[in-house]
Amino acid sequence: MQIHQDLIETATLELKSIKSEAEFFQLRSKFLGKKSFVISAFSELKSLNSKQRVATAKELNVLKNKLIKLFEDFQKDFNDLVSQVKLDVSLPAEPYFLGSEHPITRISDKVIEYFLPLNYQVFSGNEIETDFYNFEALNFPLNHPARQMHDTFYLDSKSRDEYLLRTHTSNTQIHAMLNEPLPLYMLSPGRVYRCDSDNTHLPMFTQIEGLVVDEDVTFGDLKGVIIDFLENFFNEKMEVRFRPSYFPFTEPSVEVDIKFGKKGWLEIIGCGMVHPNVLKGCNINVRKYRGFAFGMGIERLAMLYYGVEDIRDFYSSNLDFLNQFPS
Repeated sequence: MQIHQDLIETATLELKSIKSEAEFFQLRSKFLGKKSFVISAFSELKSLNSKQRVATAKELNVLKNKLIKLFEDFQKDFNDLVSQVKLDVSLPAEPYFLGSEHPITRISDKVIEYFLPLNYQVFSGNEIETDFYNFEALNFPLNHPARQMHDTFYLDSKSRDEYLLRTHTSNTQIHAMLNEPLPLYMLSPGRVYRCDSDNTHLPMFTQIEGLVVDEDVTFGDLKGVIIDFLENFFNEKMEVRFRPSYFPFTEPSVEVDIKFGKKGWLEIIGCGMVHPNVLKGCNINVRKYRGFAFGMGIERLAMLYYGVEDIRDFYSSNLDFLNQFPS
C-alpha cells in the first residue's frame, strides 16, 4: 500500500536528522509506540470482515517488521558512531541554564550593599526565639497591648510564652547589644513570622532592620541615612515624609513614607531613636550612648522596585513569574 511505503520513507528521512539517543527513542515511539499509526491500525482490524482482516493484518505485520528493522539498524550504526567519538576535555563546557537569584534575595543584597561601605556589620539571628529577646528586652511588658499587633506564632512548649517564631529581626539586635563591643553599627536581615495573609501580607516575610549605638547619635543622623538610602535604592530624588508613630522600643518613633508615582504616599520604613529602657536592659550607659533603629520589609521594597501587585507571587514557585528576574 502506498501509505505504508510513505511511512517507511518518512521514518527514514526523519532518522537522518537524529542527533541524540533521546531524539531516537522519541522518534521510535512516534512510529512504533502505542499511539502510532501501526498500533492504531491493528486495533481497528475488528471492524473488518474476516477476509479483509487477514489481508490487512498481513500488510500491517510486514510494515511493522520493516519499521522495527529500520530502527534497529539505525540504532546499531548510531551507537557504533558514538563509541568512536573521543571526548576532548580541553573544550569549554556547553552553557546551560542554572536559574537565577530569587528577587527577594536580590533586593536583600541590594539593601545590604548600601550599608556595608558605612561599616555596618551583618548579623543573622534565631528564627525560633524566647519571649525575652523578642518582646521583653524590647520594652514589651507581659501584658503590653502592642504584643497583640504582632499576631505571634507561639510554639507548643511547657510555657505558652516561652518559645515563639520571631515577629521581627529586632531579637538579633538585643543579642548584639548584649555581646558586641560599642560603638555598634549593624544590620539584621532574615525571615519573620506573623499570623497575617492577603495580597500585601504573608505569614512569613523577609525583614531587614538596622541599629546604630554610638556617642552623639541624633535623629538628624537617622533622617540623613534613611533619605540617602531610599534615593540610592530607587536611583531618583524621592519625596520622603517622616510621620509620628509608636513602637515600644523607640522614642520618638516615626513611619517613613515615600511619594511613589500614581500610588501616592506609601509607608516604607519604621524607625526611631532607641528607647532608653532597651539600652539600659542591655547594660548600656545611656548617659554616654544613644542609638537609632529602622526596619523595612523586603517584599514591600521588591513589589515597588519590580512593579509586582501581589506579594504572594514571590513564593508561588511559578517559573513563568520567577524567570522574569534573570541574573
